[in-house]
Amino acid sequence: MNNFFANIFGVQSKITYLLTLFFRGRFIGSDQYNNKYYVGKTRKGYTKERRFVRFENGVPEASQIPPEFHGWLHHQTDKFPDANQASYRKPWQKPHTQNLTGTTLAYRPDGAVLNGGQRAPTTGDYEAWTPE
Repeated sequence: MNNFFANIFGVQSKITYLLTLFFRGRFIGSDQYNNKYYVGKTRKGYTKERRFVRFENGVPEASQIPPEFHGWLHHQTDKFPDANQASYRKPWQKPHTQNLTGTTLAYRPDGAVLNGGQRAPTTGDYEAWTPE
């Protein structure tokens, strides 16, 4: 039955993904952004269980996964991280944010074209080079 859906809708289709999630996935937990993490059976030819994520907004974007969960997904650790307790984090570390490139919230430094294109004038210690 799984081959039927894989052949008709493709391996990466939403229907195939949801069926795989329903029949083969076991819910493990979620992160602070409400992404849900699952474990599946080991595939043929592999030695490790399959780990995958279902994104909250439905759009697969790798930068939406916090670093500790990325490590778990890629078998760097077997301990599933706790979304509420970030004991591994140092006090000086900023909280994880997804990649905002291409959005209105993207970082635009002073002088950027999309920020008006006006740079601060150069200071008095700058002397332009002119060839002899």
